[in-house]
Amino acid sequence: MSNSSSFSEFLLLAFADTRELQLLHFSLFLGIYLAALLGNGLIIIAVACDHRLHTPVYFFLLNLSLLDLGTISVIVPKSMANSLWDTRAISYSGCAAQVFFLVFFMSAEYCLLTVMAYDRYVAICRPLHYRTIMDSRACVKMAAAVWASGFLNAVLHTANTFSIPLCQSNVMDQFFCEIPQILKLSCSDSHLRKAGLLLVIACLAFGCFIFIVLSYVQIFSAVLRIPSEQGQHKAFSMCLPHLAMVSLFVSTAVFAYLKPPSLSSPALDLVVAVLYSVVPPAVNPLIYSMRNKELQEAVRKLIQLVLVQQQ
Repeated sequence: MSNSSSFSEFLLLAFADTRELQLLHFSLFLGIYLAALLGNGLIIIAVACDHRLHTPVYFFLLNLSLLDLGTISVIVPKSMANSLWDTRAISYSGCAAQVFFLVFFMSAEYCLLTVMAYDRYVAICRPLHYRTIMDSRACVKMAAAVWASGFLNAVLHTANTFSIPLCQSNVMDQFFCEIPQILKLSCSDSHLRKAGLLLVIACLAFGCFIFIVLSYVQIFSAVLRIPSEQGQHKAFSMCLPHLAMVSLFVSTAVFAYLKPPSLSSPALDLVVAVLYSVVPPAVNPLIYSMRNKELQEAVRKLIQLVLVQQQ
């Protein structure tokens, strides 16, 4: 019986068969990737360079932008290269690296969104103690815990996935290396491993989700007790971008992994994968900066500074 080492490469799902559609896919992904690089890059540089943004909320936003850049960079460049060069291949080691870093960045991002919910809870429900609770040391420890949890989760799932023998085929029904697709190639019955994988993911996801929900229950209770309408509007403005990011991230990921088998098809799986892995990193900067005047002003000054230096 063959094992996983018998495969030197995997064949990914192609977006299109004709050359024209392959080039269209390359162009679309290039536009999305450049938008993600520009949006997240501007946020990272603006937060790092503007001392007025050296606060917990922007510190966590900087980490979110780093994770978004990591997520989209793991998937999109390889897919673009395959379309440009009319190939479907990815090496075995490249596939393992893609799985590791994708799990790393996405699980860390979900943990970070949970930490950001706690930051909003402290800011609104315990404003007098905010500077004490969310001091620089506490923020650094929280960020370190987020990155460490993502790393440990990635090690666990990557080791578990690539320790099984693969002999069914080396063809995947996905445009990147995704764990459920790799488990389908197993020589043996992989239902137990799939169940274990889902259980670990569900425990982490459910725990974070419950924490976020409980945080916002208390946040909205506190906001509704604010006497002035202006104060309520300001508090809601602080929370809406984070809620939008959580909703986009959770809804697409849940549908991707928990949808009924009857709804599964290569075309639908492809669309859902794009929605949960490619779209959020590109639109998160827009969501967070749309109503944030401080961030908009910092980005505007940064762009003006670059233009002046070029002149």
